[in-house]
Amino acid sequence: MFALRSTTAASVRSVSISRAAGNSRWHPTLPIFAAVIHTTVLQQRLLWQNPFPLGLGVFFLRRGSIWFAINAASKLAPALAALARFKSTSSSATSLKQRVEQLIPEKNAEVKEVKQKYGDRVLGETTVNMAYGGMRGIKGMIWDTSLLDADEGIRFRGLSIPEVQQQLPKPKGATETTPEALFWLLLTGEIPTAAQAQSITDELNSRASLPQFVIDLIDRCPSTLHPMSQLSLAVNALQHDSQFAKAYHAGINRKDYWDPVFEDSLDLLAKLPLVASRIYRNVFKDGKHGSVDASVDYSQNFANLLGFAENAEFADLMRLYLVIHSDHEGGNVSAHTTHLVGSALSDPYLSFAAGLNGLAGPLHGLANQEVLRWIIKMQEEIGTDTPTEDQIREYCWATLNSGRVVPGYGHAVLRKTDPRYMAQREFAQKNLPEDNLFKTVSALYKVVPGVLTEHGKTKNPWPNVDAHSGVLLRHYGLVEQDFYTVLFGVSRAFGVLSQLIWDRALGFSIERPKSLTTESIRAMFEKK
Repeated sequence: MFALRSTTAASVRSVSISRAAGNSRWHPTLPIFAAVIHTTVLQQRLLWQNPFPLGLGVFFLRRGSIWFAINAASKLAPALAALARFKSTSSSATSLKQRVEQLIPEKNAEVKEVKQKYGDRVLGETTVNMAYGGMRGIKGMIWDTSLLDADEGIRFRGLSIPEVQQQLPKPKGATETTPEALFWLLLTGEIPTAAQAQSITDELNSRASLPQFVIDLIDRCPSTLHPMSQLSLAVNALQHDSQFAKAYHAGINRKDYWDPVFEDSLDLLAKLPLVASRIYRNVFKDGKHGSVDASVDYSQNFANLLGFAENAEFADLMRLYLVIHSDHEGGNVSAHTTHLVGSALSDPYLSFAAGLNGLAGPLHGLANQEVLRWIIKMQEEIGTDTPTEDQIREYCWATLNSGRVVPGYGHAVLRKTDPRYMAQREFAQKNLPEDNLFKTVSALYKVVPGVLTEHGKTKNPWPNVDAHSGVLLRHYGLVEQDFYTVLFGVSRAFGVLSQLIWDRALGFSIERPKSLTTESIRAMFEKK
């Protein structure tokens, strides 16, 4: 699937030049070695802003050792293998759906091979503490769209957040890439061209409408009903038009399940900004609603519908927000819930609505609200919008000594600063460096890790994504904290629905782990 192409003349020329220059340690295998390296690199010239030089083979020879060349190649191999994944989309595919259809046989063959070769291998051990501790750390599910590394943070199909920001196409005039471009990457493992990303934008815009009964349902909700409850209610109601539910009832072949799931997923993604903005305008504003502009991208439309049409920076913030919150591998509550419910062949609407209900929990999607409230309360109690580092340090200790946590710091998996935090920090440094709330967040970044390390009860004293997002939203005027999790939900749809499509394409089984009782655990070990 990701095979290297044939040797290029440029590759051989670079090695030949080195030989002609009189290198005393010439080896006949070096032209082949260099050609392979060049072939991989040349495939990626459009992928990297600063591609490796064409004289890479000369670099190895100048070191004067065949051993050095081979040793260096062995270290480069993982990176080059990763690069090889991000090839151009097949020229025969004219749409994302066609490209996914092309990839399904290859991916099925890959999964079959992995199961045949390694099906009986042990992924890791499970301890009693894991069973009682929310199954944290247990390796027991497949989630191909993203992988979370404790040190590097999230990678979307192998790409870090900075790489995604750099390499995925951006709309004209924008400084951030789009969730549409990310959706292509998540589904195919390939970096889309600008035209391919635009095709997703056009597709979603063409599907962006709500049935009248869903509009009426949202409008009749009391303003006291939490926005997340309204969002879940509306998504469940949209299930009325599920293509998968209708196809399953008609007896569709299981090999074709992915097709209506794909259609449902795009329909749902297209409708979410209309649903979310309607809730926002009803609960917090004047109840007046806009319409989708077919000439702009998803995030700009979402910003327009919310009422921020005149603020280009806010549209860029929405692009950044929707991308970095989209996926965080499969073990978190919203992702796992969507996957679990989907494994019963519930359609994407029912599956995602279930995931939203998990996201609404205080321990998952509400964290960014808690961070913002804690910071504002700190400013109020200290009596200034710009507290000093000493004042912040004292307030943090007061929080910890009262039995509470400093919100926004620490993560179940990460052991360093969350790259999603850093992406938002860089956005703030560029666009709102003089904002007092941002200055306080920056001071917290300097102070809190040291306090938590001294406190000694936190494995990861570094900030996570929630330590920053609320501050950015507040700066641009979106101050209604109960709506923040709705934004999170719209973003998370891109990740969980991408994986849900592949769950059905690969024929994944219904999820059914084994549970135990406390008594059975006691008996298991005490009888020995």
